[in-house]
Amino acid sequence: MSEQPQQPSQPPGYGYPNQGPGAAGQAGPYGYPQGGHQQPGYQQPPGGYQAPGYQQAPGYYAPDPNAPYGYDPYGRPYSDKSKIVTGVLQLFLGSFGIGRFYVGNVGVGIAQLLTCGGLGFWALIDGIMYLVSNDRTDEQGRILRG
Repeated sequence: MSEQPQQPSQPPGYGYPNQGPGAAGQAGPYGYPQGGHQQPGYQQPPGGYQAPGYQQAPGYYAPDPNAPYGYDPYGRPYSDKSKIVTGVLQLFLGSFGIGRFYVGNVGVGIAQLLTCGGLGFWALIDGIMYLVSNDRTDEQGRILRG
């Protein structure tokens, strides 16, 4: 049996092979396990750790599957579609209604397709409005991202 001797500069009980207090599997000074995720059998509590009496910061929203990109400052969910992409599509391909098809407005897209984008005027104004407006929505009513 070959054990390494303890270093003379270390206090007794803190060298190799004795790892001292807080070693894997031992409780720390407050009764919580030491070593975090390295310990076998340790699991993070569901939802993460939250101190007793802690309140969530105002303006924080939990992740929502209906809002994959979060919320705007008014609490409205953001869409997965971009208003810049929609505006550029509408400027260049608006006479075919492509920008409207992109955001899911199929009925208006067909109307633009049949009228050649209102002879180009409707498509041009629509494209500019998509680029500068913050209130444009997709087919599910979510605000387009900027």
